[in-house]
Amino acid sequence: MDKAHFAPGGEAGRTGGCLCGAVRYRLLEEPTDPGYCHCRMCQLASGSPAMAFAGIASAAFRIERGEPARRTSSAVGERWFCRDCGTPLAMRVSYSPDTIDIAIATLDQPDTLPPAVHIWRESRIAWFETADTLPRHDRAQPKTMEQCPGLAEGLGAGPRTTASATRP
Repeated sequence: MDKAHFAPGGEAGRTGGCLCGAVRYRLLEEPTDPGYCHCRMCQLASGSPAMAFAGIASAAFRIERGEPARRTSSAVGERWFCRDCGTPLAMRVSYSPDTIDIAIATLDQPDTLPPAVHIWRESRIAWFETADTLPRHDRAQPKTMEQCPGLAEGLGAGPRTTASATRP
């Protein structure tokens, strides 16, 4: 990762925001664990086959303009988005309340934070495949599943019918 974006205690840091500019944020430390999420909730929240997120400590995430709308999308967590243009900005998951997962695409320089893993591939849309060699997990990463054994039940966002089965 490009560390040039971060200067502890200073105003430097990665910045980002929504499409219309109503919400702007700054990251006061380097995000961690970037990855693609293929869960059904992310598909519905974004209108796309997957979302790319990275985690950051809540204390290191600062809103500099506007205020994101917040909606509890499931027992898993709360999604943050721009109330004016609808851009999905972040998610605070219930099993890690001191962390915020930011949508990588909302960074001003998203190219500098590439995903390193795929999660929730069991919910992958069949026609969507990425041409990378990143690790792939049917559900969350093993370390997350160990910390939160009931997580799988919380990711249902309603059934989705595919040619082979109905999935959450």
